[in-house]
Amino acid sequence: MDVLDQLGAVRDGKLSRRVFNRSLFAAGVTIAAMPVLPRRAMAAPEDQATYFTWGGFDVPEMFVPYVEKHGEMPNFSIYGSTEDALTKLRSGFVADVAHPCSSDIPNWVSTGLFQPIDTTRLSNWPDVFPELYDMGYNQANGQADGMIWMAPFEWGQSSIIYRTDLFELQGEESWDMMWDARYAGRLGSLATASDAWWVGAIKAGVPFAEIGTDAAFDKIAAALRQQRPLIRVYTDDTTSTDNAMASGELVAVLGWNSSALSLQTQGVPVKFAQPKEGALTWVCGPMLHAQAPNLDRAYDIIDSLISVPSGEFILKDYGYGAVNRKSFEKFGDAKLASMGLSREPNKILAAGHFGLPQSLEWNARIVNEFEVIKSGF
Repeated sequence: MDVLDQLGAVRDGKLSRRVFNRSLFAAGVTIAAMPVLPRRAMAAPEDQATYFTWGGFDVPEMFVPYVEKHGEMPNFSIYGSTEDALTKLRSGFVADVAHPCSSDIPNWVSTGLFQPIDTTRLSNWPDVFPELYDMGYNQANGQADGMIWMAPFEWGQSSIIYRTDLFELQGEESWDMMWDARYAGRLGSLATASDAWWVGAIKAGVPFAEIGTDAAFDKIAAALRQQRPLIRVYTDDTTSTDNAMASGELVAVLGWNSSALSLQTQGVPVKFAQPKEGALTWVCGPMLHAQAPNLDRAYDIIDSLISVPSGEFILKDYGYGAVNRKSFEKFGDAKLASMGLSREPNKILAAGHFGLPQSLEWNARIVNEFEVIKSGF
């Protein structure tokens, strides 16, 4: 399908804008992402707040209220993993808003680089699912004072995406699929320990509450070393693994809801597995830097992220769960289920496994070991 054909498919609703953009990037073509809103007189870049986030979260559809108010998009700085992001922040980089996940909160808060969020400054906060900010992660992370350190923005699962026509399922869907020697060299994995290490724990039979022990560390490392010869690629560039899945080069990958939706939208026969042991689950969202130079606009970034249009966009184009309950009104239960989602977040999140916070030192040990394993040692 050439670019003109793809543009027509986008207009007809047969191809999502996100898939279209990613196909252009894969072909070496870039486009300017411009808001489709009337623009006010543009401010200087230094007048806009800066959002430190994952690639793919810097699109106009997530910032409709911000652009309506300020005339243009925030500034962006992009990272590949929350480990890399925290390292950069600790080295002195200042962004108004950063984007970790719930298991990162204690380590991020412990640096003293962040401030609690005043939710009274967020117009959309009353429509956010309470279970997504009252899940216990504030208390579990030692923040029993009731302060909100991270506003939820997106939630979902890390699980196995597999080609239903190429991967012969034996019995129930299980994490054993990622250790299936029949498909050596045709399996792919996310490259960060924040996903893969926890999958290794499930495979090794290590309870998450015991993951911070030497015995658990050795068991998980052994399981991931056993898997290593079977993995063709470790990457967080999901565009490359999506393309490999579409071509049949890969038959199963550890991935996120977004990749399953992207492939299904393209007509690739894939399924987002619900392993019998439970998928990995997560909630991610923005935190406020303690020295945010544009505090008012930082709050406007957060308010845009938890708005109805942002939620509708991430549901439709990314396949992630929205945090604003009103964002679900246009989506049927069957469609949500096909994406591994529900309009009742607890139904999905309680059935899976949340990664538990680890100390900075222990997390560094995990990350270093996983890097060694990926290198083949």
